[in-house]
Amino acid sequence: MAEIITKLRTARLPFGFRAAGISSGIKENGAKDLGIVISDFPTVSAATFTTNRIKAAPVRLSQRHLRRGDIRALIVNSGNANACNGKQGFNDAKLMTQFAASSLGLEARQIFVCSTGIIGYPLPIEKVRRATPKIVEKLRVSGWKDFSRSIMTSDKVNKVCSVKTLIGGKEITITGTAKGSGMIAPNMATMLAFFVTDAAISETDLRENTKLVVNETFNCISVDGDMSTNDTVVVLANGAAKNRRPKKGSKDLNHFTEALKNVMLDLAKQLVRDGEGASKFIRIEVEGASSDLDAKKVARAVAESSLVKCSWNGSDPNWGRVIDAVGYSGARVDENKVDIYFGPLAAAINGVVAPTPIGKLKAQVSKKEFTLRINLNIGKGVHRVFTSDLSEEYVAYNRLEYALKIQGR
Repeated sequence: MAEIITKLRTARLPFGFRAAGISSGIKENGAKDLGIVISDFPTVSAATFTTNRIKAAPVRLSQRHLRRGDIRALIVNSGNANACNGKQGFNDAKLMTQFAASSLGLEARQIFVCSTGIIGYPLPIEKVRRATPKIVEKLRVSGWKDFSRSIMTSDKVNKVCSVKTLIGGKEITITGTAKGSGMIAPNMATMLAFFVTDAAISETDLRENTKLVVNETFNCISVDGDMSTNDTVVVLANGAAKNRRPKKGSKDLNHFTEALKNVMLDLAKQLVRDGEGASKFIRIEVEGASSDLDAKKVARAVAESSLVKCSWNGSDPNWGRVIDAVGYSGARVDENKVDIYFGPLAAAINGVVAPTPIGKLKAQVSKKEFTLRINLNIGKGVHRVFTSDLSEEYVAYNRLEYALKIQGR
C-alpha cells in the first residue's frame, strides 16, 4: 500500500533545524527583512537559480558555495535585491555570509545568501552587520513563520507548507516557504523558495530530484512573464530522521520525490494566487501537441499574453486572443484542428467558434479559478501552466519604485 503524504495544518520545522526573522531596518516601514535558517547537523544541499544572464551577487556567490557543498545555513534579506551593484554588491554578499558565519560558528562557504527587493540600489550592509548577532539569538524551532515573513516583498500573505510521510520506515518532514508576487515567469519563476527536511538522502539524489520537481512546479507558473535576477530555490536535508537512505530507483526515493513535489506545488500555486493585482487563478492545460516542448511553448505564450490576461480580468471569454497566442508561440499548429475550452465548455472547435452561448462561457471566465484547455489535435505532447489575470492594480503597483526610492535617500 502506498505511503500517505499528510499536509500539516501548521508549518513546522523538521528535527534539527532552527529559524528566525527580524527587522534590520532595510525596510523603512519596520517590517521583518532579515532571516536565517540553520541546521544543527550536517546537511546535503540542492539549489536551482535564475536562468537570467544578469544574476544578482547573492546568486553568483551561492552558486559557488553549492559546488563546494557542506551547506549548514542560509541568510536572506528582503527590501533590496543587491543586484547590479558591481563589485560592491558581490563584496556585500560575501560580507553577509561572513557576518552569519561569525555569529553561528561556521565558515562563510557553508552559508547560502539570498536577497530580494529593488534592483540597482546599494544594500545597506551596515544594517545587516548590526542585526546579524541579534537574529542569531532569536533562532528557534518555532521560528519558521517569522523567517517566512522576513523574506516577503510585495507579497500580501506569507506562504508556508509542511508535509510528513514515511521514508525507509521513519517519519520525515518537509517544510517550505516561498516569496513572490510579481516578476514571475517560468524557467525559475521570480521568487525565493526554501525547503528543509530531516530525511536522509544522498546529495546526488537530492539534487536530481530537486531539479526534476522544480521543473514540474515553479517552472510551470507565470504571473507577468518577467524573470528576475535573484530567483533561487534551496533544499537542505540533514538526515536527522535517521531513515534508511533511499536507493536510486527505489519506491522510497520516488515517494520522497512525491512528498517534495507536494510541498513545492502547493507553494507554486500560492505564488500565483498572491500575484500582484491578481484576482483570478487560471490553469492552462495544453494537449495534442506534436511534442511536450511545443505544448510548453503554447502554454507559455497564452499565459504571458497581456491581451489574454486582460480579457480574463474582465471576465471576457475572448478565445480569439488565445488562438492568436497559440499561432505565434513557435509551436507546430494546424489552425483547422485547434479546440479551446473554458472549463468544460467549448469556445472554439477546429479553429472556429463553437455553438456554446456566450453567457455560459462568460460564467466560466467569471470564476475566481477556472481551467483553459487547448487541444492542438496533432500529437501527444502535453504541458500545464498556472497563471493569473492582469489588472489595473498590477499597473498601479508597478508604476513607481526606483524613482521613489532614490528620491527618498
